[in-house]
Amino acid sequence: MYPWRSALLRYAFCVLCSVPGLAATPGAPATRLLWGDTHVHTSYSLDVYMFGTVGTDPALAYRFAKGLPVIHPATGARVRLQRPLDFLVVADHAEMLGIARSIASGDPRMTDKAVGRLVFELFRQGRYREVFQAFFADFRSGSMSIHQALDRADVRSEAWTDIVDTADRYDEPGRFTALVGWEWTSMPAGNNLHRVVVTTAAGETAKGFLPFSADDSENPADLWAWLDRTRRATGAAFVAIPHNSNLSAGLMFGDVDLDGRPLTRAHAAQRARWETVAEVAQYKGTSETHPVLSPNDEFASFELYPTMLTDSRVPGSSPADYIRGALGRGLQLEGRLGTNPYQLGMIGSTDTHLALSIVDEQEFQGESAAGSGSRSKESPSAFRPATAWDKSAAGRAAVWATANTREAIVEALRRREVYATSGPRIAVRFFGGFGFDGGAVAGPDIAAAGYRLGVPMGGELPRARTGAQPSFLIHAAKDPDGANLDRVQVVKGWVDAGGTSQERIYDVAWSDRRQPGPDGRLPAVGTTVDVKTGRYTNDIGARELSVLWSDPDFDPAVPAFYYLRVLQIPTPRYSLHDALARGVDGETTGHPASIQERAWSSPIWYTP
Repeated sequence: MYPWRSALLRYAFCVLCSVPGLAATPGAPATRLLWGDTHVHTSYSLDVYMFGTVGTDPALAYRFAKGLPVIHPATGARVRLQRPLDFLVVADHAEMLGIARSIASGDPRMTDKAVGRLVFELFRQGRYREVFQAFFADFRSGSMSIHQALDRADVRSEAWTDIVDTADRYDEPGRFTALVGWEWTSMPAGNNLHRVVVTTAAGETAKGFLPFSADDSENPADLWAWLDRTRRATGAAFVAIPHNSNLSAGLMFGDVDLDGRPLTRAHAAQRARWETVAEVAQYKGTSETHPVLSPNDEFASFELYPTMLTDSRVPGSSPADYIRGALGRGLQLEGRLGTNPYQLGMIGSTDTHLALSIVDEQEFQGESAAGSGSRSKESPSAFRPATAWDKSAAGRAAVWATANTREAIVEALRRREVYATSGPRIAVRFFGGFGFDGGAVAGPDIAAAGYRLGVPMGGELPRARTGAQPSFLIHAAKDPDGANLDRVQVVKGWVDAGGTSQERIYDVAWSDRRQPGPDGRLPAVGTTVDVKTGRYTNDIGARELSVLWSDPDFDPAVPAFYYLRVLQIPTPRYSLHDALARGVDGETTGHPASIQERAWSSPIWYTP
């Protein structure tokens, strides 16, 4: 089973698709693959400033993303992104936006009260931990007295104006897109319901509203209602992106609303209108699935975060906490309500609190000043119950867009023609349809056949004609600067006759002439990682993998979703690099020496 071998040379186009600026050939929609990050924080976020990351602003984030050298705000070293990004969203927390920065500057509006003067003095002395602990205790107690004493709408408005103006200044349509956005940081009972909101709004339109925050409401339905109103008033498009559902304690993708009431069709439709993608990978772990939910998935335990966001509780393993569970629940709810609230594409991003979008394992040092360059990464953070090594080197957002502009990127997010990686720039194409044949996979451009005869990732297949069976056109190419590929898998989910969500994973293309064993499992690809040097070689694996695959278990009467998971060969985890740098055994980090980085496509749905 090596269909990729015969097509290897003919896929030069698809490899080139991973180079920014190259478009599809005539006859196919002119989509191009763009790489970016939709989740970057600067010191306009309250927690960033209190983590001690005082030397950041949106301009620093954009300059770094564009490939310019900057000074690392935590270590003072000169750093540079070797491969610039195509787009970036500065997504600072809407709650108390700019307040800490204003206090630290000595703004008399903030220091005219005793609590403001006290915080200013603590900041001046570098006692950020004490400030954080005071704010955190205030939050957990529910009194919010410090918060209420210091919050000022005029300060938040000035911060928002600067964020919008900076995005407009760095935006270069066609070359680099600086998107306006923010984070809505709802945390009922300390559980994560956060969303990043991305918009096409810019200039005076964006400055005409203040970002909706969790201080306005912790209920996501109120966020969606605000988006409805603001869309009508401004004409701007928005996407709300859930992240870290793994830390939601069963709240993110439930079958009831935040008040415990069963979901209605109106609620489902409103959510589906605004939440078209979810963040599956970032520094606080992955949210694809959990071994408890997917016991037959040998790769289900990848980069799971060990604690909740604000305390040492072990994260849950409910279907409502993970995207695969949400996709299955969405099919169930669609059967009951007529609308699927969880028809979600997938992206990755960083959630960096350093303004620096760094994902490479060799370069990653931490997500905030509190964890960067730490000599005690084995200890719980001053601000998090997990250790620094429990964090991941985060992810990337890959977008198949018609242009490198705000409008085209947001539109790609809305139609879900996007995918996630855990960091590497793996190029992935995924099409489903009823008209593909062997010539499609062997042709010079699978995108032309894919768009002409089927739907891309994020799309919906029509009802099957009698006797028809869908097939899927699949291609993956390695990161040009990274590791070879191990395999491509199709993850399928459906609802059985009893209404229970089911899943199955198919290995559909792989490297190195392996054959499945008697149990149907494909043998491991092996490893070339040298734990003594932190290096690996590309002596195993494949540069690219492609296949035309048909579901052997297809039932035309049963709704289903399909998405790709593309695995690299093992490579060193950043914690091994840390251990080697410190001259200690890699086992002291509590993490494996190597990981298999990966990509997750957005699904394709079949709905009878």
